[in-house]
Amino acid sequence: MSKEKPAAAEDAAQETKGAADPAPVKEQSQKKQRNEEAPRGENAQKGAKAQKGDKQPKGQKGQRQEPESKPKGKPVVDPPGYKPRLKALFLDTVAKDLKEEFSYKSTMQIPRVSKIIVSMGLGEAIVNKKLLDSATQEMMQITGRKAVRTKAKKSIATFKVRKEQEIGAMVTLRGNVMYEFLDRLVNVAMPRIKDFRGANPNAFDGHGNYSLGVTEQIIFPEIDYDKIERVSGMNIAVVTTAKTDQEARSLLARLGMPFRK
Repeated sequence: MSKEKPAAAEDAAQETKGAADPAPVKEQSQKKQRNEEAPRGENAQKGAKAQKGDKQPKGQKGQRQEPESKPKGKPVVDPPGYKPRLKALFLDTVAKDLKEEFSYKSTMQIPRVSKIIVSMGLGEAIVNKKLLDSATQEMMQITGRKAVRTKAKKSIATFKVRKEQEIGAMVTLRGNVMYEFLDRLVNVAMPRIKDFRGANPNAFDGHGNYSLGVTEQIIFPEIDYDKIERVSGMNIAVVTTAKTDQEARSLLARLGMPFRK
């Protein structure tokens, strides 16, 4: 009798397991059905999130909003038919004289002024940033165009200069503004230089470009001496289309550049 009782107990346990097994099977089948019916992937999650609340529509969320463009000012336009005095002088007399002097076969060979670059270096702006602000303002008064601040190309520990640090300003002049600036430089500003004996006739670079250094910006009548931060100089580079220095020297001399004899 003692051996039959354990066997009966085992049979009862198997019967109870068989009765309990169908429930987990049903639960597993229900889970599979739910997973198949549920949407898959990121699109399903985004769709579920979009249904909740008033959120941004699909495709706009996470995109960078570009700043609104500021309205630009109207460009300065010269009156119709306007020609600066120096430009009219070049077209009427200087071009013909140069063609006869150098025996050009075509009018396209006649050298002319293409642009003027005015630049100013301010190493002291590293300590005092007000100097750079005043320099750009003064350059804008002199040239009539907004100056661009120049940055250091590399770091120099000796001069305490770091890369991309603003240390100067420059402006490029073309067209009628270029002729007007050259006219004021030659006929108004340079005669006001103290002990002026003429410009250096040998300051050409070998390709028809002339460089001139000015030690004081107060020679220009647009600058008020009482309002400047510091007396500083500037570099003026006159770029021409001449192939030789002789042609460029003759061009600038006929336009009124007072070269030293």
